[in-house]
Amino acid sequence: MNLKTILLSSFLLSFLSCQEKEVSTINYAEIADQMEKSLKENLLGTWYPKAIDLDSGGYFSNFTPDFQIKDNSQEKMIVTQARHLWSNSKAAKRYPEEAHYKEGAKHGFEFLRDKMWDHEHGGFYQLVSRSGQPLLEKSPFKTAYGNSFGIYALAAYFGATGDSAGLDLVIKAFHWLEEKSHDPVHKGYFQHLAQDGTPIIRPADTPSTSDLGYKDQNSSIHLLEALTELYEVWKDPLLKERLEEMLLLVRDTIVNEKGSLVLFLQPDWTPVSFQDQGEAEIMKHKSLDHVSYGHDVETAYLILESSHVLGWENDEVTLTIAKKMVDHALEHGWDKDKAGFFDEGYYFPGEEKPRIIKDSKNWWAQSEGMNTLLMMAELFPDDPWDYFGKFEALWQYNQDYLIDHEHGDWFAGGLDKQPQLKTGDKGHVWKANYHQFRAMQGCIDRLRSW
Repeated sequence: MNLKTILLSSFLLSFLSCQEKEVSTINYAEIADQMEKSLKENLLGTWYPKAIDLDSGGYFSNFTPDFQIKDNSQEKMIVTQARHLWSNSKAAKRYPEEAHYKEGAKHGFEFLRDKMWDHEHGGFYQLVSRSGQPLLEKSPFKTAYGNSFGIYALAAYFGATGDSAGLDLVIKAFHWLEEKSHDPVHKGYFQHLAQDGTPIIRPADTPSTSDLGYKDQNSSIHLLEALTELYEVWKDPLLKERLEEMLLLVRDTIVNEKGSLVLFLQPDWTPVSFQDQGEAEIMKHKSLDHVSYGHDVETAYLILESSHVLGWENDEVTLTIAKKMVDHALEHGWDKDKAGFFDEGYYFPGEEKPRIIKDSKNWWAQSEGMNTLLMMAELFPDDPWDYFGKFEALWQYNQDYLIDHEHGDWFAGGLDKQPQLKTGDKGHVWKANYHQFRAMQGCIDRLRSW
């Protein structure tokens, strides 16, 4: 049986059990309709077509709290531009009656191809001006993370439109990453690259708080995500090999024995940790070394998705580790009062449980959390963690504290913890809509299949 069959079987058993006990009164279609209305009108309808920069190409990055285009330089980062391309591509496929999504996808593809791709050295620039001029003084490196999103978006674009130019560019991007960033010795990919693609070796005088020269979980999980998306439209043998490699690295090396991700690692995958240096040093370096509950929950979904796309039947190992990650996040990082996943925890020396060191609840973790919790509810319907109940609670939390029902889109963090974000910018180079779109789309489709 493949993962999809396991999911269906688990649900059917749960459904029959609930019918016998006369317990289930849940209207899945009603929740799906409610969520799709929010996705289509509040999220996508707010962003598009307004975010399409018809004058300079690509997409606007910066928006005010009431979702007006900001009158500033509107710099464009590969991550944000690629995420907008991905969103328009997926929306074009989901809502074909809305012609501007397909047009917006073509518009975004052309900006990636003509402006963000380095036609001299290859690879995607990390940051360009509004018109597409590389800003090398502000952002001197290319990154595996940025290039992963370029691949992710181009694969989605080709999948939605069939435009062979999109496939040509994504194949070129994959081979550039293979040649420049892939580590043939220790596997995985180097994150920081010079403009010609040479990996950056961490200089001896690098500040201890800098991540320069490290490998990391964030680029690794999004490379996994990108290669998964690409493999769905291009069944290349080398691509399959790299996808399998990344799945095993994330699952078996970057996830630690407790069930959370190691954030940063040496090139040979030795964890970067400050646990033995006292609490003051730990907190000084916490950006490099903490428990990120949002990433843990997101990764649980990503490794299961990759396993499914690879066709790994009866993959109990990946399933077990994914569940362990979600359960760890629920046990230690879940807000038992209002729901939601806290941002950061830490296992301080001598303490058996991680302590919450940042109790805010950012938007992307709460959106990704819904998708993963609903997947767990489908896989483990009778689990004591009550994944479906947690999903419902998180969806309600997002409606109460994150979704802006007046101006559209989501606040950057839950207003129960950060009320000041009500007047924070809705869009910038690190905040767009792909997390919300992907998660809500997954939830809607899953609920409707029930």
